[in-house]
Amino acid sequence: MTLISRRVTSFLALGALVLLTGCASTSNRAELAQSQVSPSIMSRITAYASPSPAEDRTFGAAPVTAYAALEDGGFQLPTIPATRIDPKFLRQRVVYDAGDYEPGTVVVDTANRFLYVLERGGTAMRYGIGVGKAGFSWAGEAKIGDKQHWPKWFPPMEMIDRRSDLERFRDGKGMEPGLMNPLGARALYLYQGNKDTLYRLHGTPEWQSIGTAASSGCIRLMNQDIIDLYDRVPVNARVVVLQGKERLVDPKVSSAPTKRARPS
Repeated sequence: MTLISRRVTSFLALGALVLLTGCASTSNRAELAQSQVSPSIMSRITAYASPSPAEDRTFGAAPVTAYAALEDGGFQLPTIPATRIDPKFLRQRVVYDAGDYEPGTVVVDTANRFLYVLERGGTAMRYGIGVGKAGFSWAGEAKIGDKQHWPKWFPPMEMIDRRSDLERFRDGKGMEPGLMNPLGARALYLYQGNKDTLYRLHGTPEWQSIGTAASSGCIRLMNQDIIDLYDRVPVNARVVVLQGKERLVDPKVSSAPTKRARPS
């Protein structure tokens, strides 16, 4: 795979993650090293750098059918009412001049509520996201250390201490996968080195929260979008999270013209 030239960016000043909370408890995942990812997981994951010649290269918002109901992993995901969502937060390919980022890098722009998977040729697949509430937001660089279909959710003890409704999860067994599980249909676990940061890119049943600051520090996507994202990025992919006015680059982002009509 041909990569854009790698130049080390003086970025580490942004690298410290705020570990006040997260989406999983340390007792369940902090000790899982990337080297321990099973061969079965690795075998079904391929790096995503650009669409194949046969793939749809359409720019602009995905059609309503991209958010239709579907059966996945034994669960029936409901239709997401795409017509009630600001079209800019629907999945779409855009022009993205990202400087020296490699194709396949995941860039999370929390200020503008977008997540990008960078492609060769100056384009990216963009998704609308929900981000952490004030006090739980973070910026930094990590990698995808693990990926899970329909994951369990392990609320951290700090969250359990704040919320009496989560007391039943103090035993560490976690919430079983399902339509109301806060991690949704997929979760991508962010690591620094071999340490789980406790932050996730994950699905959510709360599609209304996309475009807002409503989560407890993690980055949430609509379930249909996290399924798409899961298939595009491999374990060990680089993830850069930009917060507020902090920037590694000053990307020139614009949506290319499209003949596809937005959902109506």
